[in-house]
Formats: sequence, structure tokens, C-alpha cells
Amino acid sequence: MEFTPRRILDNALDAVGNTPLIRLDKIAAEQGLKCNLLGKLEFVSAGGSIKDRIAKAMVLAAEKEGKLIPGKSVVIEPTSGNTGIGLAMACAIKGYSVVITMPKKMSLEKEALLRALGAQVVRTPDEEPWDSPRSHIGVACRLQREIEHGIILDQYRNVNNPLAHEYTTGPEIIASVVSTPSTRTRPSSMKVDAFVAGAGTGGTITGVSRALKKTHNADCIVVGIDPIGSILAVPNSLNISGVGNPYVVEGIGYDFIPDVLSRDEADVNHWVKTCDEDAFKAVQALMRKEGLLVGGSSGSALCGALAWLKTEQGQKVAGTEGLNVVVLLPDGIRNYMTKEWFLKNAFQTEHSDLATRISGIWLKRR
Repeated sequence: MEFTPRRILDNALDAVGNTPLIRLDKIAAEQGLKCNLLGKLEFVSAGGSIKDRIAKAMVLAAEKEGKLIPGKSVVIEPTSGNTGIGLAMACAIKGYSVVITMPKKMSLEKEALLRALGAQVVRTPDEEPWDSPRSHIGVACRLQREIEHGIILDQYRNVNNPLAHEYTTGPEIIASVVSTPSTRTRPSSMKVDAFVAGAGTGGTITGVSRALKKTHNADCIVVGIDPIGSILAVPNSLNISGVGNPYVVEGIGYDFIPDVLSRDEADVNHWVKTCDEDAFKAVQALMRKEGLLVGGSSGSALCGALAWLKTEQGQKVAGTEGLNVVVLLPDGIRNYMTKEWFLKNAFQTEHSDLATRISGIWLKRR
């Protein structure tokens, strides 16, 4: 068996990123797609999600700028969980204390991982608007004011959020596509022709878009995915239906526009709104057809991509052999194992001849 030897890494931060791009051929075939459907698999990063990248970038930049003081600084961050896990991992390695503020709707698994990494966790009410003093952002700001040497690296405004993706995620995707030869059985344009990602802070889609359009393919179509209930999509008319409604998917969507998200059409060309039901069905498809143990927002990205590929513009891409459509899969199922939607997916069984045979054999034994 061939393998590529890897050098010994100094610490877990060196294992952040450098994630694989995987063909989603079974789903593509089921959907009748002629294009290549590819998934960027981020849960294999050291901390388990794409947010490891920005956590590492923000901590290293803050150290370089002298904003973090070894043995004194307390890193405080409002988060849906994954950025907090990335920061807790980075700070465990670097020796900084960490306080994470996180809405109650976020999974117990995320809190457990944060505490395992040594972070303090403060839960906040889900229903509080982002600018409320009781929201996860408001509570983090209060803690920063009252804790000596407290600092918020602020993923919502920190330029190193999109830059981490412009300098790492985007180039990795480009390198994977251009280094994979086009063959008769697996034709390729040798370009990233479309990129689809969910938007939370917006750093991922903004940074990757800039990498793709500046250095690789100016005509790459970038599609943003936003859950119904959020207000990130453009035009704003897309957000009217269901605005403010709660949604179960974690890590994407907001009730405010983060500074690091570019809603400029030059960066994000199209937006698709998605619902929980379609997202979780897509997660099940990724698991049962492609063997990928991804989280809910990966389902949002996939179902949004498939919806866009059914639009007039998307159909031109879907029907063209060799075009490459990359879908960002942000994290894994590790964070959601006790969530009702996952347990329903896991234990929901489809009728099969094999199940019938097993049932018959078991009844005979009894």
C-alpha cells in the first residue's frame, strides 16, 4: 500500500487544516449530475472543524502583535462552539486561560469538549438578540471588562478570520483540483467552477471566495447558504419568510451581519435559504451513501448546493461533464451525537429484505 510519509509535528496546531477533497459520486449520480461534486472534509482537522483555522490564525496574530501576555491573558470568545473548541485547543497548547460564552441551544458535546480542554463555559439564553447584554456576545463583553487581562479576539470582526481561509482553505482546494489529472473516465476542467458554503461569521465563504477569484478562476461561482430564520442572505427579500424563527442547525446564520462577511455580489454571487428538515436529510445521505460522519451544517451546505444546481444557472453547471463543484463540509457528527435530529436519523431504518431476514432468524431463535 502506498503512503506519503509525514514529518513529526511539533504540536496539534500543526495538524490544523490540510484537509482532503472527496468525491461525492453516489450522491451526484442519484441527483443526475454530470459535474463533479466534491466535499471539502474539515472534521479531520485537529480540533474537529473548519474553525480550527481561524482560532489558530487569531491566536498567532495576537501573539505577534503583543496582545496576548503569557501567564496573564484570558481569552474570552462568544461562539456557537467550534471556534471556542479551536481556541481552547490553541490556548491549551499556548498556556492561556479561556472563557467561552455560548447559547443554550448549542450541543452538550461542544460544552463537554470545551471543558475537557480546560475552558470555562457560560451558557446564555437562545432568545436574546445579538446586541442584548444577556446574549453570548453581550456576556462576553461584560466578562472582558471585568476580568483582568481579558481579551476578546472577536471572530466577527477579526480580519484574520477571512484571511485564514484566503491563505489556507482556498489554496488547499485549488491545489487539490489542479493536481488531480483529467481522465476519460473522470474528466475535469482543472478549475474550481463553483464553491458552496454556509455562512455564520462569513469568514469562510468570504476568504475562500477571494482566494478562488483572485488567484485561480475569476469566473468561479460562489454560493452562500443561509438557514431560514437568519438574515445573512442577499437580497434581503430572501430573508423575509421565517425571519427570526428558531432553527436547529448550529454554526451558520445570525440575526446580525458580521463585519467579516462580504455580502458584495463580487464575492458571493448567489444565496440559497435552507431548512432544518432538508439539512438533516442531506446529512443522512452523506453518511449512508458516502460514509462521511458530518454535522448538521454540512447537510445545509449540501442541500443548498443541490437546490442551486436545479436553478437556471446551476443547471448549466450540473449538466456539464468535468465542471467542479466544491461543497464545504465544516464539521463532524462528534458534536451532535445526543441531538434529537441525529438520533432520529441514526435509528430510522428503511425496510429491506436483509432486515426482514434478520428479524425472521431472530424470531426463530426465541
